Amino acid sequence: MENNSTMSCGGGDLPTVMVTNDDGIDAPGLRALVRVLVSSNRFHVLVCAPDSEKSAVSHCITWRNALSAKPVEISGAVAFAVSGTPADCTSLGISKALFPSIPDLVISGINMGSNCGYHIIYSGTVAGAREAFFNEVPSVSMSYDWVEGRSNVNDFTLAAEASLPIICAILAEIKKKTYPQNCFLNVDIPTDVVNHKGYWLTKQGKSIVKMGWKQVTSDAEGGKILSTMTMETNSSSYSESDSSSAKHEHLLFKREVKGSQLEDGDTDYCSLQEGYITVSPLGALSPADTDSQSYFKQWLPGYPQRSGWLFHRSECQTSRSRDIVSQLSSFPTHGMTRQVQFYFCQPLERLRDSASTTCIVGTNLRFFAESET
Repeated sequence: MENNSTMSCGGGDLPTVMVTNDDGIDAPGLRALVRVLVSSNRFHVLVCAPDSEKSAVSHCITWRNALSAKPVEISGAVAFAVSGTPADCTSLGISKALFPSIPDLVISGINMGSNCGYHIIYSGTVAGAREAFFNEVPSVSMSYDWVEGRSNVNDFTLAAEASLPIICAILAEIKKKTYPQNCFLNVDIPTDVVNHKGYWLTKQGKSIVKMGWKQVTSDAEGGKILSTMTMETNSSSYSESDSSSAKHEHLLFKREVKGSQLEDGDTDYCSLQEGYITVSPLGALSPADTDSQSYFKQWLPGYPQRSGWLFHRSECQTSRSRDIVSQLSSFPTHGMTRQVQFYFCQPLERLRDSASTTCIVGTNLRFFAESET
């Protein structure tokens, strides 16, 4: 995507930075970041953020309904509250439908709670940056490792100030056209931001908070899980009068924190806990590790590298499974020995043959014909 704005960091025409998040446009993390950006006098600041909290919605997008965008007064910035997800907000904000030009940089955050390990998949904050990456707009997601009882809202301002050097560094590389386009950055800021140990390049790990489910009789029962994926410590005790109970034929379940899976090593979560501001380059692909690829090359029936095998895949429909067996017994093998495996999903309508191939009708039943020379 071509960027039409001109920019610099520290002089000349100001770069345009668009801010979004998943905690909502009124969240203290976003407001602190915008205040710091505006007060630095280095940026032209746009805000396009959800009108309410959208934590843990991942990369959900609005497909069928129109989005509303309501102007919001934020000093020094042009801001809109949008009735969509973080990915929606980024998509709208960089589209030139809402703002006249494409921003030089999209910043998603500052989130209340870290986004490390597998939580990156759940995160609406990271999705806000990923959506910009999909559209070839440089982006960074930012999260503060909020800990209940230790953190306070002033820490968001400190986190924003600690992030300014990397924001300017990114924009400087963008101006020189040397910033890589094959990734976006995920930045996590430690709880004790005043005493952070500096920036540390790291990689996504496998840490995750383990969740379970608990049956409840009312939405008010069982406490509240915060956007930091921890239980609210000051939840009021449950009373049947707090919320109407479900109808008798309905069952209610609420998530509950069961524990956590942590890890050692040079990963995002470990480095964050050591006091570093972690910087993790991310992409959007999800390939399995090399061992898994190797395993499935051997496991997959008819994989092309298996010498002497011919692999056919088709999909068909019929109301009677024995008709399929009968008709597929004449499946063309061109002189090869036939070995056929059938995988039935559900009976449907019909199947018909031609001189050289089996005609596909529908999609609900699959068969694999494997022929060995």
